[in-house]
Amino acid sequence: MSAELLHYCQSLRSDVFPEGLQPDWLQIRGPVIHVQLPFPAAPALRALVKRDRMLSAYQWDIKHNVVPLPIERRPDLQGAEAKPLQRGVKNVIAIASGKGGVGKSAVTLGLANALSQLGARVGILDGDIYGPSLPTMLGNVDSKLTFTPNRKMLPVRSFGLEGNSLGYLSDPDDATIWRGPMASRALEQLFFDTQWSDLDYLFIDMPPGTGDLQLTLAQKLPVTAAVVVTTPQNIALADAQKGIRMFRKVGVPVIGIIENMSHYACSACGHEEAIFGEGGGVFLGDQHSVPVLGHWPLHVGLRRALDNGQDLNRVLDGDSILTTQQDTAQLLVANLWSLLHDEITPLVSSQPSQAKHANSKPSKE
Repeated sequence: MSAELLHYCQSLRSDVFPEGLQPDWLQIRGPVIHVQLPFPAAPALRALVKRDRMLSAYQWDIKHNVVPLPIERRPDLQGAEAKPLQRGVKNVIAIASGKGGVGKSAVTLGLANALSQLGARVGILDGDIYGPSLPTMLGNVDSKLTFTPNRKMLPVRSFGLEGNSLGYLSDPDDATIWRGPMASRALEQLFFDTQWSDLDYLFIDMPPGTGDLQLTLAQKLPVTAAVVVTTPQNIALADAQKGIRMFRKVGVPVIGIIENMSHYACSACGHEEAIFGEGGGVFLGDQHSVPVLGHWPLHVGLRRALDNGQDLNRVLDGDSILTTQQDTAQLLVANLWSLLHDEITPLVSSQPSQAKHANSKPSKE
């Protein structure tokens, strides 16, 4: 029965599990199915199981153990310029955009918070040297970095996340007037001279554009993959397209697009208005064969919480925006994990879908 049940679990399908549940993730012991996922996605798995009458009769013990991307899957990181990942940091994800004002920093924090709530160990590196926003969003603008005896920076901890930013080293009112090479060296130093703990995911909140800073990140930092943030409007799409091409030219996989400010829902009547147009993210994804991981709305509560440096899980408890962010985060790490395979399966997009089975159900006897 166990072999039959394992085969049946592998036939399950959803956006997060497009190839089903792999047999080496599962152990069946009587009425309990123990699962060790390679990425944090317990809510997505429980939702998938809940739709299946037979599998929902079992008890599900779901854990995860995040694995890093092997260096052999990124031959460009074996060159003289690239340095290896720091001890303990498993995966580095660049969150980028070709244009400012699309809410990239808010998306970065939302993703990091969602994965932290799923049990992952997450950090954020504020790569926007000229306009650091992480201290404001984490509510610790007055915090200053501390250093180890060997002059390594210790990341600031807030809301269950680790973070580092030039904003913790300078006065909030000071303007950073640096030429490209100096800013690039500062970004490298923030990355390599921070003593991160054992992180499953380190997000780098990139400044907009495709200039020196972005090239430094792509060529010298061990970036696992990139996610591009855009709004639906044509102006933002044109610049996001440049970002996708830049990452591909330097060998960094783009594992998804997030369409931010997808629509606005009136808090009084619930009417939804596509202020910046609609369909832009899907169009961009189709053009470049990159999946859309999520469509995030304009959200007053989220904006207010980030401006005031408040804990999203406390002030937005029960709000649908947290569910949206969690769904996107699970799809992101599932797509990231697919990079570990020698034969990469097609990355999946966040489209409404019904869980389906490739085979008929086994008997439960």
